[in-house]
Amino acid sequence: MKILITDDHPNVRRGLRELLIDSFPESKFSEACNGDEVLAQLLLSHPDLMLLDINMPGRSGFEVLKDVRKSYPHLPVIMVSVQPENQYATRCLQAGATAYVSKSSASEDLVPAIKKILENVA
Repeated sequence: MKILITDDHPNVRRGLRELLIDSFPESKFSEACNGDEVLAQLLLSHPDLMLLDINMPGRSGFEVLKDVRKSYPHLPVIMVSVQPENQYATRCLQAGATAYVSKSSASEDLVPAIKKILENVA
C-alpha cells in the first residue's frame, strides 16, 4: 500500500509514518507539506490512501480536498487536525473526506480507521 502523508510540520509527518509502519510494514510512504506538493505527489506516487492535514500554508486541506475529489474521486482521504473531532469531523465528511482523525487521538484511532477503510475497499 502507498500512503501519502501531508502536514506542514515534518515532525508530525514523521510521527504519523512511525505510527503506521508497525501495522503496515509493507507500505511505501510519500510526503507533502502544502497543497501544491500534495497535488504533485498524487501524480508522482499514486497513493492508495492519503492523510490530509486541515491547516497547511497556502491552501487549506479543505481546498485541496476539493481538487483531490475532482481528480481522484475514489482515493480514501483521512483528514487529520489538532482540532477536536466534534468541531471538524462532520464538516470534513461533508466535504468528501473518507474519515476524520484528531491528531491528539491518532495513536489510538488512526490504524483502526485505515483498517476499516481497507476492509470497505476490498
